[in-house]
Amino acid sequence: MAKHLPSKSGIYGLQRAFKLAGVKYVMMSLWNVPDTETKEFMSLFYSKWNIDNDICAAFRQTQLIMLARHKDSPKKWAAFELLN
Repeated sequence: MAKHLPSKSGIYGLQRAFKLAGVKYVMMSLWNVPDTETKEFMSLFYSKWNIDNDICAAFRQTQLIMLARHKDSPKKWAAFELLN
């Protein structure tokens, strides 16, 4: 079975729906990420966001940490997107 990324129209439609509901940011994944790495990513992200109170900086710092830890396996972290 082939794995497919969501279509751009599907992502934009989802983002638009959340925006209409009043949400400022949406974090989503473009494909299934293993539970262990999802927990790792989200724990890092929330701890960084709690310290800096800057969601974009926290997301970028988390990406860089996950890149360093899993540089040979981007499928374990690179799926996460922060939409504004």
